[in-house]
Amino acid sequence: MSSYPVKKPTQEATGTSQKIRITLSSRKVQALEKACKDLVSRAKENKVKVKGPMRMPTKTLRITTMKSPCGEGTITFDRFEMRVHKRVIDLFAPSELVKKLTAINIEPGVDVELTVADA
Repeated sequence: MSSYPVKKPTQEATGTSQKIRITLSSRKVQALEKACKDLVSRAKENKVKVKGPMRMPTKTLRITTMKSPCGEGTITFDRFEMRVHKRVIDLFAPSELVKKLTAINIEPGVDVELTVADA
């Protein structure tokens, strides 16, 4: 007899679970964090293995333009920037639960991308 405990088969061992990667991006950090929190809490209620939210680097898009439309006068510039924040959540769940987990209300301005791969 071995002294190691016998592992019970889980959903991952049976091969029915899939790796689901949810990528959320937005210009508003509060809306993005709220959507991440809702997704993770709903996944934990259904006893799904969750990794994340992982913060990806913020993309800063910058545009510099001259204030004067004709080019005459003093040379002054306006600098505009837009920041795009991104979060990644990995779920390991059966495909039946995917629709149930992602059926939440997300604020406008939050983009959701869902990628499904076999775990």
